[in-house]
Amino acid sequence: MNTGWLVWECLVFGLFVCATSCAPLWRRKRDAAAGGDAKRAYIFAGGGVSTLSMILSVSRGTLGVRSFLGFPSEMVYYGSAMWETLYGMMLAFPLVCWIFIPVYYRLSTNSVYEYLQMRFGSIWVRRLAAATFLLRQTLNLAVTVYTPTVALHAVLALPHWASAAALTVVAIVFNLLGGLAAAIRADVIQTLAMVMVSAAFIIQATVTAGGPQQVFSDNVEGNRFKFFNFTWDPTVRVDTMSALVGQLFMSVSIYGCQQTFVQRYCSMSSETRVKRTLLANVPAVFVLFSLSWVVGMALYAVYRYCDPLMSGRIVAPDEVLPFYVQDQFSFLPGMLGLFLGSLFNGALSFLVSNVNSISTVTWEDFVSQAPAFKGINDKQQLTVIKIIGIVYSIAIMCLSLCVGMVGGVIEGSLLVTSATSGALLGVFLLAAIFPMANGKGALCGMLSSHFITAWMATGRLLYVNDSVAMLPLSVENCPNATLSVLSPKALPVVVNQTLAQLAPVLQVLDSTHVPYKPKESIVFTALMKMYSVSYMWYAVIGTATCVTVGVIIGLITATEKDAFDELLLHPLVAKIGRKMPGRKRIFKTQVEEKVSEEKEQSDKTDETVVEDKQPTVFLTNGSRLFETYERKTSPVRTRL
Repeated sequence: MNTGWLVWECLVFGLFVCATSCAPLWRRKRDAAAGGDAKRAYIFAGGGVSTLSMILSVSRGTLGVRSFLGFPSEMVYYGSAMWETLYGMMLAFPLVCWIFIPVYYRLSTNSVYEYLQMRFGSIWVRRLAAATFLLRQTLNLAVTVYTPTVALHAVLALPHWASAAALTVVAIVFNLLGGLAAAIRADVIQTLAMVMVSAAFIIQATVTAGGPQQVFSDNVEGNRFKFFNFTWDPTVRVDTMSALVGQLFMSVSIYGCQQTFVQRYCSMSSETRVKRTLLANVPAVFVLFSLSWVVGMALYAVYRYCDPLMSGRIVAPDEVLPFYVQDQFSFLPGMLGLFLGSLFNGALSFLVSNVNSISTVTWEDFVSQAPAFKGINDKQQLTVIKIIGIVYSIAIMCLSLCVGMVGGVIEGSLLVTSATSGALLGVFLLAAIFPMANGKGALCGMLSSHFITAWMATGRLLYVNDSVAMLPLSVENCPNATLSVLSPKALPVVVNQTLAQLAPVLQVLDSTHVPYKPKESIVFTALMKMYSVSYMWYAVIGTATCVTVGVIIGLITATEKDAFDELLLHPLVAKIGRKMPGRKRIFKTQVEEKVSEEKEQSDKTDETVVEDKQPTVFLTNGSRLFETYERKTSPVRTRL
């Protein structure tokens, strides 16, 4: 690429990044006015975001920038097995609508993990769940930051650390100036940009390969389609069953138990709108998710007989899409800059919206409990939240430099998500649909789940060779100049005549020697089988462990002190529980009854009565519980 062309591409890249970063901020003052105060506008988007924007934002948050770069390379080198994770994603949305939304929306907490403290009366359960979310998002965001650095390194030979530093600086500035509403608008812009760029890739690659029919037949002949492959082997990296069940558990954990999404749900004006938005995400995710795989199909058809990885023109599978843009779009000035800008800003918008969420959780569930921060006003709280966001951004940048060691953007993201999803989903299921669960059971369940999945993941990394063989490609149509790099002339070898004469004798001696092979114990064999289980199953195993341990401990240690407000259960579960035979579960009395009893016992000031309306397990820090936490006004209860 000549210097003039490179300067033009860099100019397009810079203009695109600046324009799409500044555009979402133009309404930030209006967002603050709509939200009533700066903190509420920063966390809950001020209520000024349309349903369509929310749909695109949730879909964007579902896939992340990894889909834009990682899925095409996955299709080219490993086939469509991971494509089937779409089944679990699509099924997760209706389950979240049915299980979690009726519980969350009427509480409207600043932090979704505040709900766990209300339900179990334990701040340790809340903090452990929040810490699990923070760990997962921090590691996933490191993968997000790493993704555009791959493209910039492949095209411009820019060091990974330089790209990551630039992305982090822009994210910090955006995070200081904007809030959730600006992040959602940035998601919309990036989603539309990526759809248009992906469509251009598909059209150009399809024309180059010889048409849609040729693309399809090439992928069939190359064994790239691996749909409905039920191996019933849990050690297989991914098959149809693990893609369906494993991804379902991961997706329900993400959509239903993650602050990033619950924060968006609570910013909407009604529960009906939340459910409508989630269900509308089913076709949206199907289209956006499949788009990247179609790009991969087209790329395979183009490079089937001249693989850029085998020919030495790229050094990692994730670089195949940037190489394609540089290789095939030289006729269209600015396309490479637009692609790099879309990738960069896609990571930027994802990073900003998630840093918003993890900063909020860190403040609400950890920092605000410190004595030094007691009683500070909303403006001061917002300042602290933004400072926390800066610290997270720098830490994520440092972690992103280690992502390349775990096998690429897809492997890294799925391993982190699956290993942490089980405990998080399990404790929320215990809270919403298992009345017998208590704080002790929930805490033991989460710790047990973390122990099991961490043990399995560590054993897999230490003892199991989890490298996956790439599907075959060819270099038979590559230029001779490229192939000469791959097959240099062999150096002449001088044969040692003495060793050649002794070779028959040495072979006889070696055949009589029986090497010692230690006998493997049953325990060692069982551990190896456990370590070999695919990470796609970690979320299932973790959830089952958390729920099982939580229910058993809850039944064993149950006391009257475990009583909780019935509103904290799923409405249908509470209704069924009232009709079940046997001893009736004791729930906390209604707030109105407690206040009336206290009035009869002693004379208190109006201010004291207002403070006593909240049971001790409902300690909050500026949450919106008081706005909706009443039986009579609950939209879910009246329908049941």
